[in-house]
Parts: sequence; structure tokens; C-alpha cells
Amino acid sequence: MTEADSVKRGQIVERLKQARKLAGLSQGHVAKMLGLHRPSVTEMESGNRRVSADELARLAEIYDVSVAWLLGEAPETIDTQDPRLELAARELSKLKSDDLDRLLKLLAAMRSDSSPSGGDR
Repeated sequence: MTEADSVKRGQIVERLKQARKLAGLSQGHVAKMLGLHRPSVTEMESGNRRVSADELARLAEIYDVSVAWLLGEAPETIDTQDPRLELAARELSKLKSDDLDRLLKLLAAMRSDSSPSGGDR
């Protein structure tokens, strides 16, 4: 592995962790959503397990970020100092797993409805 590959891999690992935390999700929640065991998510976030293209696409969807951003090909756009993100993460962490799943589905539906190809509102 070249030094550039190592730097890129480290950036992906950091963005995976950052996006999950900003989404207010535990590794266990993410694992459940992906149909994996929690240690698999831990291994992805530590750089000890490769992330398949399908997993990367699903993670981007779950975290509401682009695959390009996760890969480090898009500029940093998440403001980790935004207090609203911290508040949202704290509140989301208090939800029961089933309630969190329902909320994530609702948010996904809202994104779909507000996209140019989504329904008119």
C-alpha cells in the first residue's frame, strides 16, 4: 500500500466514524441496519475491514452524506462544531431502537419527497 493509499484509507475511516457520530447512531444500530454484527462496524471504522461498494452506498444513505464525501472526494461540509448537531445526537441517542428506526424511515421519506424527482409539496 502506498502512502497516498494509506492517507486515503485513514480519511475514509475518519469520515465513517464522524458521520455515524453526527447521525447520533451507535455502532450497534448501524450494524443492525446493515444486517451485520457490531464488531464488523468496529472493524470498518478502525480500518481493519474493507467496506464493500454496497455497504458504502448504504452507509451514505444511513448517514445522509454522499459516497463521494465518505471517500474523501468531496470537501468537508459537516460542521462538527454546530451545537444543533450535538443536541440532535444527544436526543437521538435517547430513543428506543424501534423509535429510531421509524424516525430514520420518516427522514428518508422526507428527503425523497423534497428531492427534485420526489413528490410535489
